[in-house]
Amino acid sequence: MDLKEDMSPLLLQVFRSVIWVYSVITFLPWYLLSGASGSQAHAKRVKARSVSTTVGFIRNQLKLVSLLHEGVDTLDKVFEYAVVHFPQRDCLGTREVLSEEDEIQPNGKVFKKVILGDYNWLSYEDTFHLSQRFGSGLAALGQKPLCNIAVFCETRAEWIIAAQACFMYNFPLVTLYSTLGGAAIAHGLNETEVTHIITSKDLLQSRLKAILMDVPRLKHIIVVDKKPTSWPDLPRGIMVHNMAAVQELGSKPENSKQPVPSDIAVIMYTSGSTGIPKGVMISHSNIIAGITGMAERIPNLNENDTYIGYLPLAHVLELSAELVCVSHGCRIGYSSPQTLADQSSKIKKGSKGDTSVLRPTLMAAVPEIMDRIYKNVMTKVEEMSSVQKTLFVLAYNYKMEQISKGYSTPLCDRLVFRKVRSLLGGNMRVLWSGGAPLSAATQRFMNICFCCPVGQGYGLTETCGAGTISELSDYSTGRVGAPLVCSEIMLKDWEEGGYFSTDKPNPRGEILIGGPNVTMGYYKNEQKNREDFFVDANGQRWFCTGDIGEFHHDGCLKIIDRKKDLVKLQAGEYVSLGKVEAVLKNCPLIDNICAYANSDESYVIGFVVPNQKQLTTLAEQKGIRGSLEELCNYAEMEKEVLHIITDAAVTGKLECFEIPKKICLSPEPWTPETGLVTDAFKLKRKELKTHYQDDIERMYGGK
Repeated sequence: MDLKEDMSPLLLQVFRSVIWVYSVITFLPWYLLSGASGSQAHAKRVKARSVSTTVGFIRNQLKLVSLLHEGVDTLDKVFEYAVVHFPQRDCLGTREVLSEEDEIQPNGKVFKKVILGDYNWLSYEDTFHLSQRFGSGLAALGQKPLCNIAVFCETRAEWIIAAQACFMYNFPLVTLYSTLGGAAIAHGLNETEVTHIITSKDLLQSRLKAILMDVPRLKHIIVVDKKPTSWPDLPRGIMVHNMAAVQELGSKPENSKQPVPSDIAVIMYTSGSTGIPKGVMISHSNIIAGITGMAERIPNLNENDTYIGYLPLAHVLELSAELVCVSHGCRIGYSSPQTLADQSSKIKKGSKGDTSVLRPTLMAAVPEIMDRIYKNVMTKVEEMSSVQKTLFVLAYNYKMEQISKGYSTPLCDRLVFRKVRSLLGGNMRVLWSGGAPLSAATQRFMNICFCCPVGQGYGLTETCGAGTISELSDYSTGRVGAPLVCSEIMLKDWEEGGYFSTDKPNPRGEILIGGPNVTMGYYKNEQKNREDFFVDANGQRWFCTGDIGEFHHDGCLKIIDRKKDLVKLQAGEYVSLGKVEAVLKNCPLIDNICAYANSDESYVIGFVVPNQKQLTTLAEQKGIRGSLEELCNYAEMEKEVLHIITDAAVTGKLECFEIPKKICLSPEPWTPETGLVTDAFKLKRKELKTHYQDDIERMYGGK
């Protein structure tokens, strides 16, 4: 969608004439020298072929691929391969904390701010030896091969060191999100019967300590922090160890029981968006197949690349991305959402965020984070002078037109978008997006302003995060690409929703993913395994995703609905809540939204987290004053916001029955810590419904 150009018609015509002359002069030499015609043909080619009479698509190869390197069939061998080929290359990097201080905000709240130094690096060889010693130390503490061990820790270098140790010594690794509630944590630890857990000092104090009495089998807690710790008030029988001390125990490596490809590498607990978290059993061969598919979609991936890790490593997207990088000798610098950029919440004003120091070339992100960047930059654009804003908008619209044709714009990139690009360090060459659908507006913004392609992917924990990723040469929006080399995708008719594989022009249906990356199933949950997994006549394993997709003529997939998000209204119309949310999240006034519909009612309602700056500006225009909480509670503000949302819904071409008729405004953002969204920022609809039950009754006329 073009941005609006706000300048006198005469001046606009002058600018457009200059751009036209520049384009004419530079086009032919650029076209001949850059190989643009070949790039366009590559982007437009058919990327997958049909493999059966049913609607199934596979990459254009004879069979599915499951190995990165011949003979490297377990995760310990993947790391050994990297150590042999890149022994002295930087592997894992952590920034030094120079100082911490409390900063009092105007509203009285206290924010902790940090000043960070340079990255300190461990080489691949260093990381290997630390992992080997840690695994040996765990064995000395009584951890047995093929017995589960848990990691409950923030994303940091020690997480990967611990994981590699477990892969080497064949300890199945149970992963738990650091933001899960106490009951969910205890459920995962008890279900997997762990006796050893790896955690951090902060998480032991803030989350784990409170539930230790509910986890009777737990005997050993290994704290990854370097500072010595003593915990005199823990339940009797539980021993706390420092990671360095455990590595000292393992300074003489013991013989390890090497895993085989079919052994469980990870039991990954989901974020629990639909209830109690489920443990997904992932074998060594599953993960290797998944990262093989992902790596194929990143051109020229090599040891000169730098990846920034900040998403939860307990999420399959981050773990897979980091294993892809390790398998190719890339370096991984660690960060967090609070220290990512210069403007991040924990970075002291005037000091550098992690992207500015690390200058990564690769990054994975969930749409929620990309949406925030998009809205923050566009808010700054609105604050520019008329001339500055128009220059930005002209460059934006010009570049959008050019990249839609497959052309690049080096002059615009250098003169206009360099400052925006520097927000992520200025070196970014590939952005991955996963975890949820990315809006077309945000995807196009990232393409244009960060001057790099966005590979939007689709996968689930149950498929090792692998399914599809769009090719970097494909600048279309709203699609998630063709199947990876490790996956086959089939569409299954869903009669209730009106989706059929015979639909024209594009076949539609429930997405089924098959291939060596499809996991072993849910831990101790046979009923759910029978519902969601099956093996076909050829012995191939499949997972039924519950998502609805359609295939385009070139073999690329588009996600159009979700079975669980579809609600039938009183009059019989089906509403896709996810579709409504995706359209309305493009509205600058909305930071987050959850659409809700009751089948006994005739209309949709919504819970909205407004953008504070936009809401305050709107209130001032209407002569309304008050704190954010007071503004959110004014009925007049609800009406004004609803009016703007309705306009956005009409612009987004929602049907009349899909547009929310009533809303409530929430002054508090939804974060994983609130329990209302997952660590990947997916909505937890059940928890949101409970949280806003009084508002639901009010909006549906109950009181």
